[in-house]
Amino acid sequence: MKWFNRKSERILGIDISTAAIKLLELSKTSEGYKVESYAVRPIPEGVLVNNDPEDMEVISETIRDVLKQANTKVRSASIAIAESDVFRKVITMPAGFSDSEMEEQIIIDADQYIPYPLDEVRFDFEVIETDEKTDTAEVLLVASRMENIDERVAILELADVVTKVVDLETFVMVDALSLLANDLPNKGADQTIAMVDIGASIISLNVVRDGRSIYARDQTLGGRQLTEEIQRIYGYSFEEAGRAKKSANAPEGYNTEALEPFKRAIVQQIARALQVFYSSAAREDIDSIVFSGGCASIEGIAELVEVDQKCPVLIANPFHSMAVAKNINEQSLNADAPALMVACGLALRSFD
Repeated sequence: MKWFNRKSERILGIDISTAAIKLLELSKTSEGYKVESYAVRPIPEGVLVNNDPEDMEVISETIRDVLKQANTKVRSASIAIAESDVFRKVITMPAGFSDSEMEEQIIIDADQYIPYPLDEVRFDFEVIETDEKTDTAEVLLVASRMENIDERVAILELADVVTKVVDLETFVMVDALSLLANDLPNKGADQTIAMVDIGASIISLNVVRDGRSIYARDQTLGGRQLTEEIQRIYGYSFEEAGRAKKSANAPEGYNTEALEPFKRAIVQQIARALQVFYSSAAREDIDSIVFSGGCASIEGIAELVEVDQKCPVLIANPFHSMAVAKNINEQSLNADAPALMVACGLALRSFD
C-alpha cells in the first residue's frame, strides 16, 4: 500500500550481460513513460563467462563508467539473473494459505522442489492461478543459488550502487513486452507470443501467453560466434572483428562468407527451439514473434525467420511511444532499443 499517494523511489535498470553493461532510467508522467537517461558500455572479453563473473572489479568499473556516461544521480538499481541460473517449478498448495504459510510449507517440502540444499539458495514464489472447485492454488516457485545473486549485488556495491530488486530476465522481458502491445502484428488478448532474444552468446526463447511466461529455453549461439568467424576468416583480433561487423565498410566477401551463414544458423536454432516448444505444448500456436537482443537488428534475420516460421516478426522497440530527455540521442536510443529490453523491464520496477 502506498500511503498518501507517495511516489516510489526511482531505480535504474542495469543489465549485466556477457558483452556489455546496459543502463536505463525511466520516469512516469500523466502522459506515459519518459527516458531520462541511458547508456551502453562494452565489457572486456572474458570478464563474464557463462554468467559467472571472472573479474568483479572490472565489471564494477564498467558500471561506474556507464553511470558517468548516463549522467544520472540515481544510485539504486534493479538487476536480473539469467534463466539458466534459476530453477522454477509450478506447485499446488491449498488456496487458503497465507504467504507466510506458503513459505513455511515450501521450506518443509524444499527437498521435493529445489535441487539444492535450502541454505545454499534464495527463493521466491507467487500465486498464478486459483481453482475454486478444488480450493487449490497454482504457485510459481523460483529458486537460485545464493552465489548467482550475491556476486551481482557485490559488483554493484563496488560501484557504489544499492541493489533494490533482483529479478529473472525471463520475467522482466515479459514486463517490457507490455509496452509493445500496440505494435504486435496480430492483435487480441489471447495471443501466444514467442520472445526471441539474440544476445552475444545465447538465443533465449520465452513464450508468453496472457502476460505470463509459459515456456523458456536457452540455446548456445549469438553475436560472439559471428565475431569469432570474422576472426577466423580475416585473421583479425577479437576487437577488430567486433568493429568490422558493426562497420559500414565490411571486409570483402563478408556477406557471403560470414554474415549469410550466421543468419542461416540463427534461423535454424530458432526453428529447433520452437519445435521443442511445439512438441511440449501441442495445443499452443505462436501468433507473433518478437525479436530483441544485440543481433535482432541484423538486416534480413527477421524476414528469414518470418518466412521460415510463417509467422509475423516484430523487432522490439519499447521506447517509440515514450518521451525522451533532451540530452539523449534518439537515433542511438532507437538503434540500441532491441538490446535494452531487459534494462527496460528492470527500470519499470520503479513503478510497482
